[in-house]
Order: sequence, then structure tokens, then C-alpha cells
Amino acid sequence: MDSVFDELYQKYHHDVFQFLFYLVRNKEQAEDLVQEVYIRVFKSYHRFEGKSSEKTWLFSIARNVAIDSFRKQKGWKGRLLEKFDWSSSQVKDKYPIPEEIMVHKEEVKWIYQCLEHCTVDQRSVVILRFLNDLSITETAEALGWTESKVKTTQHRALKVLKKYMEMFNEKEGLESEKVRVER
Repeated sequence: MDSVFDELYQKYHHDVFQFLFYLVRNKEQAEDLVQEVYIRVFKSYHRFEGKSSEKTWLFSIARNVAIDSFRKQKGWKGRLLEKFDWSSSQVKDKYPIPEEIMVHKEEVKWIYQCLEHCTVDQRSVVILRFLNDLSITETAEALGWTESKVKTTQHRALKVLKKYMEMFNEKEGLESEKVRVER
């Protein structure tokens, strides 16, 4: 069991941490939740039937751990909304040039600002599908949903993101025009 557990940890701990970090937006809390995920994995691995991949099983446990954590907090719905302060994210790249860092940070910040307008379910789907590169089937398994629900939720999330990205583009365009006119 130890070697299986070690292998699971080595293969997926970064992905699980990243998923939880995007959900709770707090590094320390995400680290604590990762520990809770692997405690649950250690206790329940004997019940894993292999009907889904280990990765989707881990994401399913991680999502449930995050939800449990939100529920334990006083006023968890309000605090959940507070957790999604996407504007303070930091981008980690290995060897980008300074201009790439600035452009990338602005793009990520912009996307996170637009994600604020999505529901928790929509954010979960976007994070799993596009940040963790899970397929629709894997996302459905991780969330305990049907593939149809994942597709519908993804479609609605992308509609919301598109709407707010277009609004953000228009706003940025107007501000850059003001700067040009004022100069």
C-alpha cells in the first residue's frame, strides 16, 4: 500500500494542490486540504474500484474536501464568494522574458476577474477542463455528474466568460483611447 500511496502522491499532488488552490484561493488552506485529501485516500484506497481513473477519483475527493471545508466555515456561502479573489493570483513560469511575464499576468488576472462572474459549479468545470486538462468524461467522474451536465455547465461558463471578457475588452479599449487623447 505504501508504494501505491507514494506513487499516487508523486503523480498527482501538484495537480490536486493546484485544483484546491484555485477553489480556495489561499495557499496555506490549500496545503491543509491536500493533506486531508491524502488522508482520505489512504483510508479509503481499498474501496477504490477502478471504475474511473485514479486522477479523477482524487479530484472527486479533493472537491468534496473543499466543499466540506466551506461548510465548516461560518457563513460558508459568503466566505466562498470571498475566497474567489482572482485578482491576486501570481503566475509562475520557468524562463519567460519580462514582457511575457507582464502580458501573461494581465491575461491571467483578466480571466480570473471574469471567472468571478461564474457560479462555483462553472468555475469547477473550467478549472478541471482547462487548467487541469481533464476530458469531459474525467470531469464528469470527478464531479459526480453526467457528461451532459458537464457540457451544459461548460457551455454556460464559457458564455459568461465571453460576455465579461468582451466587456473588459471594451473597457480597456476606452481607457487606452482616453490615454491617447489626453496625451
